Amino acid sequence: MKYKTILGLFGALAIWTSACSSPQKGTTTDDGWRDLFNGKDLTGWKPLGGEAIFDVEDGVIVGRAVANTPNTFLVTEETFGDYIVELDLKIENLSSNSGVMARGQFDANANDGQGRVFGYQIEADPSERAWSGGLYDEARRGWLYPLELNPEAKSAFKMGEFNHYRIEAIGDEIKTWINGVEVAYVVDDMDATGFIGLQVHGIRNPEDAGNKTYFKNVKVKTENLDPKPFSKDIFVVNNRLNELTDYEKSKGWKLLFNGQNSDGWIGAYKESFPDHGWSITDGILTIAATDGSESTNAGDIVTTDEYSAFDLAFEFKLTEGANSGLKYFVTLSEGNSGSAIGLEYQILDDEKHPDAKMGIEGNRTLSSLYDLIKADKQSRFIKPIGEWNKGRVVVYPDNKVEHYLNGVKVVEYVRGSQEYRDLVAISKYKKWDNFGEAEKGRILLQDHGDEVSFKNIKIKELK
Repeated sequence: MKYKTILGLFGALAIWTSACSSPQKGTTTDDGWRDLFNGKDLTGWKPLGGEAIFDVEDGVIVGRAVANTPNTFLVTEETFGDYIVELDLKIENLSSNSGVMARGQFDANANDGQGRVFGYQIEADPSERAWSGGLYDEARRGWLYPLELNPEAKSAFKMGEFNHYRIEAIGDEIKTWINGVEVAYVVDDMDATGFIGLQVHGIRNPEDAGNKTYFKNVKVKTENLDPKPFSKDIFVVNNRLNELTDYEKSKGWKLLFNGQNSDGWIGAYKESFPDHGWSITDGILTIAATDGSESTNAGDIVTTDEYSAFDLAFEFKLTEGANSGLKYFVTLSEGNSGSAIGLEYQILDDEKHPDAKMGIEGNRTLSSLYDLIKADKQSRFIKPIGEWNKGRVVVYPDNKVEHYLNGVKVVEYVRGSQEYRDLVAISKYKKWDNFGEAEKGRILLQDHGDEVSFKNIKIKELK
């Protein structure tokens, strides 16, 4: 009896010791949550990247900024696949940009051997821009979900207070909440597993050294996951190929291009789809290069349906020096000999195509309202030639119109307003009465004699 009792005591002691030495893999609550931070020390975590300082004060992880060092991340030693993570985050200084890595990655050979953290980061943005909760692809593709796509969520983050973050990474879907507000929804399959990380951003001004960022109540759930549905109508950045999520379908989105054939499209001024020039390969719709002329070969294609108020998203890829466009409110009634007439989201290689230097003050450049309004865009939000860019046109029932490029709004105007008509009066469109003011019209993809590709064309009619 004594021998068995002693063995039992040693067994209990071994279990207790193991639990204490691995708090990150500690007790899971009845509802499936597990603490990742024990409230006492940084066991189970390690710093990567820069040289910012992390320690624990009164049950809170405190990150202190250090001058002249890259972004620093305190990351879990454990990696995760599908999970839900929740935590509280506080920023006190406007210079203390931060974020939470979800399925984070690390390249040990980058930065001359210092290493670099990269991958999905859920932003904590104290600046006037207020993109907290948006999804940034750290050290890789840049912004995937700027909060221009969900401006109502910009007010969710509170400076100087602990903000509650909820991040769901389940399958290829990542969704975020701040203080209960639905913020971002991204569908992307680049990373299926990775660590969870807490960021202290690199600082430019030495006087910002010592700025603090605070994290607490970090917990994760990895089994029996029950995704929390979004109740609001939020734009989804969906990187699947020509496929809608169930959420998008429930909100009224439809594919304009199914990735397999030309259903829903015909040639402009024609009764069928062009028999040459346009091709569909591996889910990509491409117009072949010819001589750079406007609609003189295969010709433009238009939707068979007409639209009045709508949200239209699409992706396009340019070849060097290429010119094309997406037009809307195309009526096919003007009898124009070239491309059919309509309001145009310009698709152009601004560096190599001469059209970028024509027009008035850049109003023929990429994502502009062609020949009318120049797109207000930054180079960091433009993908290079040969890569996919995301375009978007929103026409509201009150005739307000917006152009977006890679999630950032670059043009805004009101169809039929006096300001709009004044612009038409000094443009190439002045000879057409009531240009761009039709009640409804078709969507058009242009053949301008250059190779340009399209995919993920989807539309939602707005009531």
